Amino acid sequence: MVFSSILFLCVFMPVVFCLYYICPGRLRNFFLLVASLLFYAWGEPKYICIMLFSTAFNYIDGILIEYSKKHDKEFMKKAMLVLSVIGNVAILCFFKYTDFIIKSLNDLWGTHFSLLGIALPIGISFYTFQAMSYTIDVYRGRVSAQHNFFDFAMYVCMFPQLIAGPIVRYEQVEGQIKERKITSGNVALGLQRFIIGLGKKVLLANQIGSLWDKIYTMDVSEISVLSAWLGAFAYTFQIYFDFSGYSDMAIGMGQMLGFKFPENFNYPYMSKSITEFWRRWHITLGQWFKEYVYIPLGGNRKGLEVQIVNLFIVWSLTGLWHGAGWNFLIWGLYYFVILLMEKLFLHKLLDKLPGIFSHIYSIFIIVVGWVIFACDNFDKLGIYIKALFGMGVSVVKGTDIYLCYTNAILFIILIFASTNFPVKVISFVKKKFMLKLKGFMLAFCKNIGFWCCAVFYLIILALSIALIIGETYNPFLYFRF
Repeated sequence: MVFSSILFLCVFMPVVFCLYYICPGRLRNFFLLVASLLFYAWGEPKYICIMLFSTAFNYIDGILIEYSKKHDKEFMKKAMLVLSVIGNVAILCFFKYTDFIIKSLNDLWGTHFSLLGIALPIGISFYTFQAMSYTIDVYRGRVSAQHNFFDFAMYVCMFPQLIAGPIVRYEQVEGQIKERKITSGNVALGLQRFIIGLGKKVLLANQIGSLWDKIYTMDVSEISVLSAWLGAFAYTFQIYFDFSGYSDMAIGMGQMLGFKFPENFNYPYMSKSITEFWRRWHITLGQWFKEYVYIPLGGNRKGLEVQIVNLFIVWSLTGLWHGAGWNFLIWGLYYFVILLMEKLFLHKLLDKLPGIFSHIYSIFIIVVGWVIFACDNFDKLGIYIKALFGMGVSVVKGTDIYLCYTNAILFIILIFASTNFPVKVISFVKKKFMLKLKGFMLAFCKNIGFWCCAVFYLIILALSIALIIGETYNPFLYFRF
């Protein structure tokens, strides 16, 4: 089940939220756990056992780590932490990378080992990282072990952020698991955030995604420099609005349930360097790797050489976290090289350039990076990269002009929607206009503004549902991660 489906929007979500609100406060965690298990089991019931095993494993491990700390059993405490890390990584690697390793060995050594044909459990990368961060934080003393199994299971399995994040660390919601307030204002704001996310996914990501699919599947003889760049920009916008849309929906539903989930995106395509880009893109993943890999390895505290090694490890893992494929590893190492160059000398140069040039540089690097990310076939990747740089292809072909003008308005909308320009316009209007009004006129304009906002959100919701019903193209890119 996905958020952008009629089943979820018209059946699961309204029923679950209505029952949740009338449920007594002390039973809400248990009800949310049951609803989350139903949500997960709807798509792949056999893999619910893996998630429950991971939950029970980390629950017990957390209690044993706390017990070891209280009784000064240092060896046992460290052993439980090592067991937790190895166990979580082993589960993730087995289901996500076994066939990839076997296939790579077959290609490298000419062997003929049979693939296991293991299907990737949805969301395993996200809930494994959440559970692992919990046991590490218990070991560090940053959180107390959770002794109520149902409360802990609800944290791991909570359906809003289960399949696509954001990665919510236990310390960020520890107090909210015990007690949280649900107000009509927060429910309204959460619903607005959810609708915006749904609109991003259905009205923007899906629409531009069909252009990427069309260009990516073109015959080699049909592709040109212009069409290659059109496709690359299409995928660049698709993955942003697809993933950030799901993050917005998750954060919105969390707010409706009384939780405050961390932000996952901050207008990443406005960045003027790749370092800045990765502070704005998939923020919770970057923070996770920094907190639990980069800093424990020594970070930048042990000299430049060690820092380079640490960055190499982090970006190799970042690439592989996204998928079991060589293109993902290459994508991670691609950013390792760029970020290292920025750290060593490029950042100083970028600071001296006008902002527009730094921004163009960043967008160029990002777009090329997404091509590497999207092409899981090396032959196709080579062809596409060559086309981007005009190697062996025409600059423009007849169909390119048609693709340009039929998608021009959509691209303009995507550009503006990926910046903070709309928010600034609204803020400017409020500051310059609303503050000058007093008394009756202020109340009247606020009332008009409220109804205009309500109509705006209803239109987005109605259009999204209409497109979901009328179209078969409704992919979710991060399902495979």
